[in-house]
Amino acid sequence: MFYENYIAENKAWIDEMVAKLDKKLSRVAVESRDKLPYTTDANGKHDNCLDPATGKNVTWWTNGFWGGLMWLMYEKTGNEEYKKTAERSEELLDGYLANFQSLDHDSGFMEHILAGANYRLTGNEKSKNRNLYCAAALASRYNLSGGFIRAWNWEAGLTIIDTMMNLPQLYWASSITGDTRFKKIAMAHADMAMVEHIRPDGSVVHICSHDIEDGHVIETRQGQGYAVGSTWSRGASWAVYGFVLSYLHTGKQEYLEASKKAAHYFITGCATNGWLPPVDFRAPEEPVCYDSTAGAITACGLIELAKVLPEYEKPMYLKAAFEILKAMEKEFCNWEDSTDYILGMGTEAYGRKVHVPIIYGDYFFAEAILKLAGSEFNPW
Repeated sequence: MFYENYIAENKAWIDEMVAKLDKKLSRVAVESRDKLPYTTDANGKHDNCLDPATGKNVTWWTNGFWGGLMWLMYEKTGNEEYKKTAERSEELLDGYLANFQSLDHDSGFMEHILAGANYRLTGNEKSKNRNLYCAAALASRYNLSGGFIRAWNWEAGLTIIDTMMNLPQLYWASSITGDTRFKKIAMAHADMAMVEHIRPDGSVVHICSHDIEDGHVIETRQGQGYAVGSTWSRGASWAVYGFVLSYLHTGKQEYLEASKKAAHYFITGCATNGWLPPVDFRAPEEPVCYDSTAGAITACGLIELAKVLPEYEKPMYLKAAFEILKAMEKEFCNWEDSTDYILGMGTEAYGRKVHVPIIYGDYFFAEAILKLAGSEFNPW
């Protein structure tokens, strides 16, 4: 009963966080209804990835997180304003579906937590169709001879650890259609990632370049971390959460062990840094550079691990999740009514867009808090 008892001990803090989330987001949900935010301007107001002035467009990979966050809050509160904004986000994102060639490995980030969540919460058939369309597109990226899902569109042999978070869209598609090919493709990619993207010490490789004929890894690349051979913390977080999600969808024990392995590395790196995640665990100590988004994502994965592991294993993971969330709430969160973001100090990549609010930071921070508050709805 450790999980239940520890949650009870922290109930006052959890309730405070839920109340703060609802107070701020209920306002921002209305004010940012016609936006697809990525970050904020100098005044803390949401930008808009539909606005050419931002340098981005509707195909930007994070555009599902704002609406996904709205579905999380709607499921928790029943507030129709959250639902309206989530539905509006889905409409705005239809521009992404209009161009098949813009689709890539991020379709789960784009639609599974948005249209997929809509269908699961409301039964909306149009949303179901949107998500199935993206699942089919994701499955089409599978390299038959190499055994991996292609990442971006500009190079055929690249895989990235981020794709682990998009595999739930394929598991869902198999459950909806009865077609096991989606699940088999997802598991083949996860099997590859266990070998090629997680090092023996639990650290994570962001990018692998594969031979497209036989799938062997030609080289690993720097990606968004400090250097080749370093450990980008958000990449580690995709592994922690992504592998436990694959375990939840398949029951394959090796995925659970892979999640734990990555979690141990992440926990060690955070515990020695005041529980505030650096952008890369192998970067120089100076300049100090954090990535709060990595902490929020990892906290979600740690909570799921604590739910499914044996009683004697639960404390390590649940306590670490709380330590990370509480440290970031104290140091990085902004609850002011004058700003639109909640979790600050996100970093897009080592040396690029350092210490800024990023929309998926808010999304995963809220998801973690709502898990602790007892929500059984997992959009993944």
